[in-house]
Amino acid sequence: MPDLGHDLLFGCFAPPEAARRSAFVRLAQEADQAGLDLLGVQDHPYQPAFLDTWTLLSHLSSVTRRIKLVPAVANLPLRPPAMLARSVATLDLLSGGRVELGLGAGAFWDAIEAMGGKRRTPGESVAALEEAIGVLRALWTDGPGVRLEGTHYRLAGARPGPLPAHPVGIWLGVYGPRMLRLTGRLADGWLGSASYAPPEKLAGLMRTVDEGARAAGREPSAVRRVYVVDPSFTTDQLTELALTHGLSGFLLNVNADGAGPLMRFAAEVAPAVREAVAQERGTPAAPAALPHDARVEHRRLDPSARPVAPPPHPDRPAAGAAGERAAQTLVLVHDSLREELAQLQHAVGEVLAGRDSPAAARSFLNAMTMRQNYWSLGAFCASYCRIVTQHHLLEDEVMFGKLRDAQADLTPVLTRLEEEHELIASLIARLDEVLVAMVQDASRLEEVRTVLDRLADCLLSHLTYEEEQLLDPIARHNVVV
Repeated sequence: MPDLGHDLLFGCFAPPEAARRSAFVRLAQEADQAGLDLLGVQDHPYQPAFLDTWTLLSHLSSVTRRIKLVPAVANLPLRPPAMLARSVATLDLLSGGRVELGLGAGAFWDAIEAMGGKRRTPGESVAALEEAIGVLRALWTDGPGVRLEGTHYRLAGARPGPLPAHPVGIWLGVYGPRMLRLTGRLADGWLGSASYAPPEKLAGLMRTVDEGARAAGREPSAVRRVYVVDPSFTTDQLTELALTHGLSGFLLNVNADGAGPLMRFAAEVAPAVREAVAQERGTPAAPAALPHDARVEHRRLDPSARPVAPPPHPDRPAAGAAGERAAQTLVLVHDSLREELAQLQHAVGEVLAGRDSPAAARSFLNAMTMRQNYWSLGAFCASYCRIVTQHHLLEDEVMFGKLRDAQADLTPVLTRLEEEHELIASLIARLDEVLVAMVQDASRLEEVRTVLDRLADCLLSHLTYEEEQLLDPIARHNVVV
């Protein structure tokens, strides 16, 4: 089948091994910082060596800022759809609209039965999956209590809610003909793996999905196709899969210690595939949501390019109680900014979900202390005079000067922080601009999300960097924040 024209997504797929939990979290954070789009986490609730996927995804939502989180795939026989609907919507709200639902009909039936689940025949699995999709969508749609009578699942007046922050996609991890036709008929996506569906079988599988879509009066392009691959897949192979089989998402299958292959995938393979597909489509490969200079500045937030303060010299003073309090003040200010950012993400998510207006989101943005008094967090940034009062400028210059005088080897770090403050200020202004534009042009919705994602990436990375480099000097030199 031909290219379906979807935007390309790249990410990783990994087993949530409990023994390697710290490495798994680091992998997720590195994937997020590298600009990958999707993080797929296996869901095998009966596997005692694995962390619970939904608990893990909830934790990952708090330590990542941009990457979308996908159970790949949620085990339906052990996760009743009504409860799954609440879990998905809750996590989508808390993460700022970063959840898609990979859903599976079940496998490894002995293990499922051992956990109290019910063994199903292939026919029962198809029927149960279809009913589950109805339950999920009913509880994600605002309205009165829902009544559904099914063979496997029923709702007896359950009220919808909470509603997710964005229209969550339901991606089915299935391979049989009946399941594939169901995918085409009802689902938002297909989530498959080269381990179960090697490239030579894709044409037939995707044709079956398309048949199901057309029989239901849908266009095949209504179904996104996401594919788990191993590191042996080349750029040319992935480009071919996108252009000839309609695949638009590629997840690299790695273990928790697979950061090396994953970073190469993010830095080399993903851009090359995007460029090759864009050339074939005759469309620009580079994202157009931000001006060129902002994209360049974003690349400068790469942690590997940041200067690092040298370790404290033995003769420097130890931190006293007053200095520790000063350092903690900076952390409290940062935490306030993090909370405000989460609120802003929720406000924009409400607009994207059609439950609020762009004007309301812009009003919230302009009321935030991040906008009105942002540079209180950057107590060492001389350039923030562009957006705050002369009084705050004087405070910052004094504190900046004190740190420079007390520890001259911090100068490269302070200079870098100053540059990042300017970028963050420009992104806040840019977000305001696209929110205003969206009032007149609803097609700018995704541009708003892109700018907000970029702001979140930059701000949260910056806050962490500032704390890592400056908390100890602030405490040792008792610099008032």
